[in-house]
Amino acid sequence: MGWVLAQKPWIVPIPGTRELERMEENLGATEVELTTKELTDLNNALSTIEIAGERYPAEFANRVGK
Repeated sequence: MGWVLAQKPWIVPIPGTRELERMEENLGATEVELTTKELTDLNNALSTIEIAGERYPAEFANRVGK
């Protein structure tokens, strides 16, 4: 979640959890400050992941114009 918070000020993670303990962990991510090198390393690693498949299931694709 720290990576998501570091992207843009208008990009906000929406964590879903059923456990209070997990929500407390998620809130702890607001204290994480990634360095420029860490963000670069993470973005480089993420750029090597091949995305496969459709973003939306077929029954929803028409709703979003895909």
